[in-house]
Amino acid sequence: MADSTGNDNGTLRQIAERAGVHVSTVSRVLRREEPAGGWSAAALRVLAVAQEMGYRPNLVASSLRTRRSRTIGLVMPRLTDFVVSAICQAIESAARYSGYHAMLTTPPDDMGAQMESVDYLLSRQVEGIIVTSLHRDDTVFSYRMAHLPVPVVATNRHVGPEIPAVVGDDFNGGYLATEYLLKLGHSRIGIVAGPRHASTAYDRLLGYRKALADQAKPIDEALIIHTDFEAEGGVVGTHSLLSLADPPTAIFAVNDTAAIGVMGAARQRGLSIPNDLSLVGYNDIPIVAQLPIPLTTIHSDLNNMGAAAVQSLLAAIDSGKPQAKVLPVSLVVRSSATAHA
Repeated sequence: MADSTGNDNGTLRQIAERAGVHVSTVSRVLRREEPAGGWSAAALRVLAVAQEMGYRPNLVASSLRTRRSRTIGLVMPRLTDFVVSAICQAIESAARYSGYHAMLTTPPDDMGAQMESVDYLLSRQVEGIIVTSLHRDDTVFSYRMAHLPVPVVATNRHVGPEIPAVVGDDFNGGYLATEYLLKLGHSRIGIVAGPRHASTAYDRLLGYRKALADQAKPIDEALIIHTDFEAEGGVVGTHSLLSLADPPTAIFAVNDTAAIGVMGAARQRGLSIPNDLSLVGYNDIPIVAQLPIPLTTIHSDLNNMGAAAVQSLLAAIDSGKPQAKVLPVSLVVRSSATAHA
């Protein structure tokens, strides 16, 4: 093992002696990926001896020598949410493929707690940071993030041009969902619109408004209910909408988890989806295709989103400012919405 001083040069010399190679050969072998042509016989001896000795490279010492930690930081509240966890997995996979480690922090979805996580990551010498849960209304946090000593990329949510973001086309997704319900003959379309501070919810609501306006449909503010992104938010929002004197015949929930809550609330009221109430969700998380009533939803490529965020950040680490990117979304038609007579 590396010695207690944190210097592993002594261990490298021991490996070199046992493997019968120069210490520089050991250093090269232990600090690179397997080459395309495979390892040489000498390299295989080095790897075998290193494994036998339980060798682990001293990453701290290496980062001091190279001034590169090969580590990116992640600030990802709400990791229990499938969307966030899927993006996290994609980020970790893409980082590892590129020779980087991902250091994950999961603070509460609060800007103060997120800034504490950012400060911690900076203290660990990360080379860049990816954040997933920015708040549109927190200009102080956004300003600080835009002036960090390392590149920052937002993904999932955005706050403006000062922090480049890799996101889905949420405006178009909201438009597509609403347009589809309008084509089915629904004119009273409620929306479980999510929290006001999330750009995902805000942009999907803008798309909803634009689709109604393009069809010259009046926008009834009573049909817009802001809740959280959880299933309970869908339950609460649906009961509010269905208690209106003129309730909607269709609901657009701005995420699939809330849409599942909409289904639960409809069942509590003895209503059938889609016969009594049509429903469209958002994100196309895997479970919604397997529900008793498979959910019509907007597909957002979460794996591509995470990978593209890493690509943007690593490009910035190497050469400058991260590049923003808006990824396409698409409508997936299943069984939860039907024509309105």
